[in-house]
Amino acid sequence: MSRLQILLASPRGFCAGVDRAIEIVERALDRYGSPVYVRHEIVHNQHVVDDLRAKGAIFIEDPAQAPRGSHLIYSAHGVSPAVRQQAAANELADIDATCPLVTKVHNEVKRMVSEDYEIVMIGHAGHVEVEGTVGQAPERMVLVETVEDVEQLEVRNPERLGCVTQTTLSVDDTREIMDALRRRFPKITLPKRDDICYATQNRQDAVKELTERSQLVLVVGAPTSSNSNRLVEVAKKRGAHSYLIQHADEIDPSWLEGVRCVGVTAGASSPEFLVQQVLERLQQIAGECEIGSQGEVDEGVTFKMPPELRPD
Repeated sequence: MSRLQILLASPRGFCAGVDRAIEIVERALDRYGSPVYVRHEIVHNQHVVDDLRAKGAIFIEDPAQAPRGSHLIYSAHGVSPAVRQQAAANELADIDATCPLVTKVHNEVKRMVSEDYEIVMIGHAGHVEVEGTVGQAPERMVLVETVEDVEQLEVRNPERLGCVTQTTLSVDDTREIMDALRRRFPKITLPKRDDICYATQNRQDAVKELTERSQLVLVVGAPTSSNSNRLVEVAKKRGAHSYLIQHADEIDPSWLEGVRCVGVTAGASSPEFLVQQVLERLQQIAGECEIGSQGEVDEGVTFKMPPELRPD
């Protein structure tokens, strides 16, 4: 009987924005001592959140939950001006861990509003990144999630219409929605390039490559992680069975029946040790396995720390 093949995606796991956000919390704890407060989960991964909580971080949703004068860190997903105003009213020393690529979208919204545009945002309702972006100009923005939403969309002035997207969407689905917007509103100003971040796109491209050999693709990530859920969708659309798992013991041995090759990847907020645990679990189930990897990809991206946390 042939050995099960396991193919690791590259790139996978932490992106530069996640690395930066976690380091911001750790540096703040080192510099200011515990506790420091974090608005929302710093990234969508329970293992990361639990580790930082054990070090002294306290995660809250409302700035009013932080004691007056304490330090408050904004999560990588970004926040609305209303949240910043709440923090200021409570005299909190805020530290911004917003991913710079999300900040870029916020700045684009502000620019278009200053030029009297109404803005369509492509994204998922209720996602914390979407709430932060729409919150930049709620009276001037409308959210669409599907091509069907575009068909029903009513706008004030089709001549002054812009578009931004959530950074963690499916590249292919977003392109379809943007095409539908262009058909309905030929004068719409679309992003010069998709707002979807480099890490999301690279991880989706890697999954597409995995499906060329793998009948099953396992994605390590949290249910609340948009980019992890999109990786599952990409694999399924290309004909592979795919499951989102938070840890290795969620793997069902029946998933491996008839499978010759398993692709393994991780969302941008999932630490590598979880991937290694998945490999160990697959070897426990299938016996000796042949483990390979896609060619290593150096994404070559780093982001600076906020000024208040840089070395003196």
